[in-house]
Amino acid sequence: MEFEEVSEPVSPTSQYFNSSVLSLSILAVLEFEVPLDDSQTMSLIQNVFLPINPRFSSIMVTNDNGQKKWKRVEINLNDHVRVPSFPPGMSLEFYDKCLSDYLTNIAMDQFPQSRPLWEIHIIKHPTSNAAGNVIFKLHHALGDGYSLMGALLSCLQRADNPSLPLTFPSSQSSSKSRQNSVSIFRSVPRLLTAMFNTISDFGWSILKSSVVKDDRTPIRSGDDGVEFRPSNIATMTFSLDHIKQIKANHDVVIHPLFL
Repeated sequence: MEFEEVSEPVSPTSQYFNSSVLSLSILAVLEFEVPLDDSQTMSLIQNVFLPINPRFSSIMVTNDNGQKKWKRVEINLNDHVRVPSFPPGMSLEFYDKCLSDYLTNIAMDQFPQSRPLWEIHIIKHPTSNAAGNVIFKLHHALGDGYSLMGALLSCLQRADNPSLPLTFPSSQSSSKSRQNSVSIFRSVPRLLTAMFNTISDFGWSILKSSVVKDDRTPIRSGDDGVEFRPSNIATMTFSLDHIKQIKANHDVVIHPLFL
């Protein structure tokens, strides 16, 4: 199968995320309540996943003028799909550690620039939270977290009626009623406070990135070359009720990726 070269230029953000000094990827894990059957994996990727975004079938190339563009290429799905095997008959806690170690290992691996910047890893072994896991590793140059999560969710179907699109509970009606109950005299101070906080946070970010250094903490050691040391991925589960409680207690806005 041959593709025509895509004329879409690579955005400055995508170039920044995929450079010689920086390479950022997104790891998304789907947990399944039933054991995984990967017999239809290749057909689903070919017919459902790849058509979502042309960048899933493209590589980043540089033309004669030094401009980076996305170029459609032929894909060998076997280069992008991994099915690791762990020792059989072990405890759920053992497979929890295997999954954590596996996530850590693939997070440190760099994408080859000769093929599209994504991988799918199918974990058939059960863990404490799921009967199976599917890991999507997507390079940040393909898009931001919000658009990529939307692309992944568009691949899913509703269990009760697959013909209907996947939807989530909306808080639009409750937010509208709350908004109508707030008078303009209370809205204006909130707007001014939000503007002040935005400007303050932006200015503080500029200072911290150029002049002011972060304090040393158990998370930030401040040692030179720490970015080149081995990393370890740890997971923590929050229920939606806990997230809503945090939002209410601190009167903050929750990032859309959490919802």
